Amino acid sequence: MPHDPRVTAYIDKALPFAQPILGHVRGLVHAFLPAATETMKWGMPFFQLNGRDIAMMAAFKAHAGLGIFDGSAMATGDGMGQFGKLASVADLPGDALLVERLNAAAALAQAGRPARPRPPAAPKAPAAVPDDLAAALAAEPAAGAAFAAFPPGARRDYVDWVLGAKQPATRAKRIATTVAQAAEGKKINWKYEKS
Repeated sequence: MPHDPRVTAYIDKALPFAQPILGHVRGLVHAFLPAATETMKWGMPFFQLNGRDIAMMAAFKAHAGLGIFDGSAMATGDGMGQFGKLASVADLPGDALLVERLNAAAALAQAGRPARPRPPAAPKAPAAVPDDLAAALAAEPAAGAAFAAFPPGARRDYVDWVLGAKQPATRAKRIATTVAQAAEGKKINWKYEKS
């Protein structure tokens, strides 16, 4: 794997305590994942395989951080990555564990799977239609029926738009627009939908 000069410059500019840590991690990646490439993201060195991140490292004023994208959770406040605040090479876990974790990240990258699967989004509660909008829709049966037939997200878009009005006159105008567009079966962003 060729060295990216930006990563070399990053290591060279790091404080003296961090340089051996960053150099050690870089050496492990080179030795055990020769197909991996280096790049810089968000001002920090990253290692990639098949275009997917497998590891990153960073140097700060008093510590360094290492993250390996092997599917395990990153730290939430004690440093960056999974290994806490690293002040020396001795703070790193053993090379065998690091190589095992790097190989797990490489396997995910080669399989084309994301290193950190996203948790499923929690379903949103149905939009609570405010009374003034509900009354306006009820007064126009075609609009009310069309509005009720919209998918939940389309109803929520209209409700959020109406509730976002700061002035009573603006709210009334938005309600009138909602009723008129719903009567025609149009969602709030109908202009941008493909026909």
